[in-house]
Amino acid sequence: MRKRNVAILFRLNKKEAEALDKKVKRSGLNREAYLRQLISGVVPRDAPPPDYHSMMRELHKIGNNLNQIAQKAHVLNVVDVQRYDQEVRKFNEAVRKITEAVILPEKNESWQ
Repeated sequence: MRKRNVAILFRLNKKEAEALDKKVKRSGLNREAYLRQLISGVVPRDAPPPDYHSMMRELHKIGNNLNQIAQKAHVLNVVDVQRYDQEVRKFNEAVRKITEAVILPEKNESWQ
C-alpha cells in the first residue's frame, strides 16, 4: 500500500506551469518532491552545477596536500615552500572556478 494515497488535482495557467517547471528543473527534483518541500515550508535550492562533485574532489585533494605540508613542517620544522606555493595556486584556481560556476553558471566552462 502506498504511503501517499491522497491525490490532489489543481490547475495552473500556461505561465504558472512554465514557471513551476523551470523551478523544478533547476532544483533537480521531480515535481512532486518539489511541491512537498514547499508544503513543508522549505524552498528548494537550485541543484549544484554539473561539475560540483569533481570540484569538491579537487578541493579535497588540495586540502590533503596542504595538510601533509603542514604536518611535515611541524615535524621537521621546515616548510617545503615550492610545494606549498604550488598547492596554494591550485587551491586559488579551484576557488576561482567554483566561484565562476556558482555566480555565472550559464558561462561555466568545463572543469576538466
